[in-house]
Amino acid sequence: MRKDDFEAEYLIETPLDVFRVAEVMAGEQSCGTFARVAGETDMLRARARAEVLNVEVVGRADAPSLPNAWLARKGISGPWTQARVRVRFPVDNIGANLPTLAATVAGNLYDLGETTGMRLEVLRLPSSYRLQFDMPSMGVAGTRSAIGVAHGALLGTIIKPNVGLSPEQTAGLVGILCEAGVDFIKDDEVCANPVHAPLSERVPAVMAVIRAHRERTGKQVMMAFNISDDTDAMRAHADLVEREGGTCVMASLNSCGFSAVQTLRRSTPLALHGHRNGFGALSRHPLLGMSFQAYQTLWRLAGVDHMHVHGLQGKFSQTDAEVVESARDCLKPLADGLEDCVLPAFSSGQWAGTVPATYEAAGEDLLFMSGGGILAHPDGPAAGVASLRQAWEAAREGIALEAFSRGAPELQRALSFFDGR
Repeated sequence: MRKDDFEAEYLIETPLDVFRVAEVMAGEQSCGTFARVAGETDMLRARARAEVLNVEVVGRADAPSLPNAWLARKGISGPWTQARVRVRFPVDNIGANLPTLAATVAGNLYDLGETTGMRLEVLRLPSSYRLQFDMPSMGVAGTRSAIGVAHGALLGTIIKPNVGLSPEQTAGLVGILCEAGVDFIKDDEVCANPVHAPLSERVPAVMAVIRAHRERTGKQVMMAFNISDDTDAMRAHADLVEREGGTCVMASLNSCGFSAVQTLRRSTPLALHGHRNGFGALSRHPLLGMSFQAYQTLWRLAGVDHMHVHGLQGKFSQTDAEVVESARDCLKPLADGLEDCVLPAFSSGQWAGTVPATYEAAGEDLLFMSGGGILAHPDGPAAGVASLRQAWEAAREGIALEAFSRGAPELQRALSFFDGR
């Protein structure tokens, strides 16, 4: 890859000539047209026009994947061709401007009349360009250091103050979870600053418990407070968390937006836990939106430290293969020679029984979050955490959970209680 350009790869569908449509895409997102207009000199095109690098036909369809009024008005029908298109864009068209980068690779392209499918699959950046954007504050190594866990999966859970818990009740639950032995606790994505448990009260109450636990045991539990809000409010919330000795804040990325998260990154040293809720709207259709590789690339440029990837055998729609690929994307540098990996956060229906598949597919450089698998364990949260640690030990030793559980009562109870639910 040339240092003055970056590349984007798309999966498209069209009833028209795919090579012509690829040129329309390149023109639309750079010079603005696939045909020359007044003032469009050779020099201008050489400097600013995107270039189609490759077009590969990958399939045909007898019906369009998405409706298209433009094609209908023109009376154009199928068959429809599906193709992978790789386009090179000049860095200087954009500069270090994340919203404009996103608008270039994932903007008006989705509305092109020539297509009945458009999906951003891959985004590749040269090192010199990536370095113009924000880096994670902690990333994988820094998160491990802040928690004090050098090796093995980090074990976390989720609390839901949105069910009506007061700041004091939330702090009490955090205390129970700290004693149970978790490494990480996060707010639910739909609970940020509710009237019944405002951050101004919840953060001091919770952090008092976490500080007391650290002073008593030496263990610093990382708490990700959901501070999703307008930009100024997020900065103020992060300042409060930092003053109280916290180490992490969480933001709903799609709701807050690139600029707000960038501003937050530049105003706090805390770890930014990136929650991807809403990503399904961008990704579930195979010929619309974008892949997680491209999605996490854009958000890593905003400086996040952790990225949600969902979980194996979980409750959401993604396949296990997609979850694993997403985790691996998080643990790859965005460009050669960089150390900017972020921590993949596994969640959604995770418990001891999903540990072996997770270990086999993704190893242990990850955050494994279990809500019900800890809090709903029939013998209590401490037993829930113990069952997870026993499951990870069994996976490392290559022993089936059922066999390992004969000497691990917490795991045995988890297997009998959760299996099949």
